[in-house]
Amino acid sequence: MRIGINPEKENNQLLLDSYHRVVIPVYIPNLVEDYFKDGLRIFKLCIESLLQTIHNKTRISLIDNGCCEDVQLYLKELYDSHNDIDQLLNSKINLGKVNAIYSAVKSNLEPLITISDADVMFLPAWQTNVESIIRDFPESGMVSPVPSSLGYRSGFLNSTVYYGLFKGKIQFEDVLDPDGLHKFQESIGRKMYNDIHLEKYLTLSNSKNTAVIGCGHFVATMRAEIFESAPWEVCQHKIVGGSESTYFDIPNDEAGYLRLATKGNYAYHLGNVFEPWMKDEMETILNHTHKEDTLEKLPKGKPISSTQYKIGKFFRILIFKKFRKLYFQLKGIKTPY
Repeated sequence: MRIGINPEKENNQLLLDSYHRVVIPVYIPNLVEDYFKDGLRIFKLCIESLLQTIHNKTRISLIDNGCCEDVQLYLKELYDSHNDIDQLLNSKINLGKVNAIYSAVKSNLEPLITISDADVMFLPAWQTNVESIIRDFPESGMVSPVPSSLGYRSGFLNSTVYYGLFKGKIQFEDVLDPDGLHKFQESIGRKMYNDIHLEKYLTLSNSKNTAVIGCGHFVATMRAEIFESAPWEVCQHKIVGGSESTYFDIPNDEAGYLRLATKGNYAYHLGNVFEPWMKDEMETILNHTHKEDTLEKLPKGKPISSTQYKIGKFFRILIFKKFRKLYFQLKGIKTPY
């Protein structure tokens, strides 16, 4: 039996008052095992720093991806007390990183979506700097607030290489924040960078802006249309297994979009162990009161064509793999890069 007419039928258009969504899957199954014992403490740094550094056109989706009770209670507390956190999705089992992210991505309308691990500390101005690259490079599809000197080695830069060689400018520039690179390799527990990597990184420029080539995906902002090019099948891997490449990297590159990062370091990957410097950094963030800027208008994406993508792939293999050392020497980098 039904009485009357559903009032939503008369008001059935979705109204959007935000254009940037941040999606964070959280998997902390216990606080006992060594790997997870600092997990909640680290996640608190993540979400508190995010809430302090976003502009008012941002909304946040948190995914409880099979967390323990203490973490579940904290997630509920966050959802109840912060209007910016407008979604809390709950799963009693670990859906895997990709499936958890897609549960939010596929049900929201914001044109920009930042995907982030739960162990990222967001620094002031991260959003302004990421969005300025997306604004100034309409061809960009994936932008990280954390640059890497080794980002150019990725196999998913074919569109980026084409743009750099034929439409923009590729060059080496001084690393703005070597300490950020130090902290990243410490957070993953292995050495990544040699001395030269702490001095120079490869950048891409046009008449409006400059960005570092390549980025990782522990935190990255993507155009929503990238996800439309991803596989429709459910991901069969919880983590790794090529899942992030299949669902993030390949769709971005094959759709003709650039993969970039900010020149400055605007976020830290914390890892799973709390360190005293994190508390000090958090105090600095909490004292930051500047209101972040929003975009007046987000330019529509301008992906390169499939033919240009193939040309870029040819040159990426030719220059960046086979003749990398010679190319870098011509650019003034004498040390093997």
